[in-house]
Amino acid sequence: MPKMKTHSSAKKRFKITASGKVKRFQAYTSHMMRNKSNKAKLRLRDGAMVSVADEKRIKRLLCK
Repeated sequence: MPKMKTHSSAKKRFKITASGKVKRFQAYTSHMMRNKSNKAKLRLRDGAMVSVADEKRIKRLLCK
């Protein structure tokens, strides 16, 4: 059986942390930034964790 290939779009969007959780980037950061307050933009810089319900599906895409 051949090796599993990593899903290319998933590897660009998600990272696995040392504890095994999946980290994602925030949405709403690509355009129309002048309409957002500085406080809102500051909060969007940080990543967030993927919900537990979606973790298994994303790890399968990343072959982890």
